[in-house]
Amino acid sequence: MNINVFEMPIDFGASRHGSDMGPSAIRLAGIADKLTSLGHKIVKYDSPMKISPQELEEQGNPKAKYLVPIVKACTQLAAQVDESLKNGQFPLILGGDHSIVLGSLAGVAAHAKRENKRVGVLYVDAHGDFNTDETTPSGNIHGECLAASAGLGLSELTNLYFDSQKVDPKNICFVGCRDLDPGEKRLMKESGVTVFTMSDIERQGFPAIVRQVLVFFKTRADMVHVSFDMDCLDPMFAPGTGIPLPAGMTNREALLLMEEMSKTGLVSSAEIVEVNPILDVRNQTAILAVQLAARLLGETLY
Repeated sequence: MNINVFEMPIDFGASRHGSDMGPSAIRLAGIADKLTSLGHKIVKYDSPMKISPQELEEQGNPKAKYLVPIVKACTQLAAQVDESLKNGQFPLILGGDHSIVLGSLAGVAAHAKRENKRVGVLYVDAHGDFNTDETTPSGNIHGECLAASAGLGLSELTNLYFDSQKVDPKNICFVGCRDLDPGEKRLMKESGVTVFTMSDIERQGFPAIVRQVLVFFKTRADMVHVSFDMDCLDPMFAPGTGIPLPAGMTNREALLLMEEMSKTGLVSSAEIVEVNPILDVRNQTAILAVQLAARLLGETLY
């Protein structure tokens, strides 16, 4: 497979800084060598992001902080993702905070629209990221990014790259949620997204959840974008992330999910976000990010 790796060193969308160094940490953890060892070819390894440092930008709207630079960076990313897919290449995006999914999904959606394909999104995250400027308790855009991709919220976000909804919320599947704000929870229920929380995992067992996820995408998507936030994992396995919460997924569960998604043949793009080296221990979160990418792109144990 021909792969384009895009680094998005941005943490404008979050309150806690340091995730802008995540792409470097993942690179130093050996992402390029790992992918090439699996037989893939890295056609491009670059950062499409050309914006000023956060200290030189205005925060702006307190309900959508740093809206202007985030829209600029994500529009740059969208163009590169769109171009990658048009050329038959797999875009792998390394964050950065989760606001970058605005650009990833805009690029994916633009390509899918031309090809008349249905887009599905696997969102592996402790949080919903389904707030809008009206429901957000923080004003951080990394908590509004998926709602905007589903057509909810500020027009600057919903119309990023092109004027239209990027993904039908009924084609979004969450796995691993364990911290949802009241407003976003209401929006998620109204929008019809599918959610498998940590409580669902405890009740049903992880293999049963994975089987339901696979059926979900096989019945409603021609191409799937995987958006993986490292905070879905328990801090025991991924301490280097901006919002660590107890009682998360294990590394084994996450690796299994990526391996099973790979086997569907539907995954056309992916991103791994919220690696924060400042909070990490011996780069173990970045190393796990590399392992997750490898499983998603075909690595198996036997």
